[in-house]
Amino acid sequence: MTDRLLRMSTLALLAGALALGGCSLTRESPVKQTFLLEPAMPPAVAKAQSASVRVAAVNVAAPYRGRSFVYRVGDLRYETDYYVEFLVSPAAMFAEQTTRALEAAHVFTRVVPPSSGADADVTLEGFVSALYADAKDGGTPVGAELAVTYYLTSSFGGASTPSWSKEYRRHVDLPKQTPAAYAAALNSAFGDVLGELTRDLSGVSLPKP
Repeated sequence: MTDRLLRMSTLALLAGALALGGCSLTRESPVKQTFLLEPAMPPAVAKAQSASVRVAAVNVAAPYRGRSFVYRVGDLRYETDYYVEFLVSPAAMFAEQTTRALEAAHVFTRVVPPSSGADADVTLEGFVSALYADAKDGGTPVGAELAVTYYLTSSFGGASTPSWSKEYRRHVDLPKQTPAAYAAALNSAFGDVLGELTRDLSGVSLPKP
């Protein structure tokens, strides 16, 4: 009797396991959420530069270079979310939106985009050193962190050392712990950076040819 009960229990457990396995195989996978960096464009500056600018690459630090959203969960710990990501690479979006901001603000007489090989009087490059949702204190995202440094180099005389550079840092609190709220906070931070960048560039003393 004991052996028969044991065999029945074993069969029941196997049947349950197969049923659960069948459920997991037919369960729908979570749908990926995708977002873009689309910050508000800055207004026209009060004083324009009488020079042209070429926007070169805007590089992104290795931890934030991929499309997946990055969450800082500790002083030295970061996690990514496979199901929440940027539609295109952050580097491409930063370069494109920087170009659009310079055009919208009319900082220079002409803005050459990264995809063009045309020459210009000065070259603007960038480096993003922080691009993450800060979740290290409470375990849930509480703020968007952004840090980007821009470098301006003259094209005259084969110059290779930037004549101007500045780092811009922004923290924007999240009203909700959702991917959409994080994306909106990043756009707010980036829009603020672009506004300050265009104002700064309009007042920079450019090298003379």
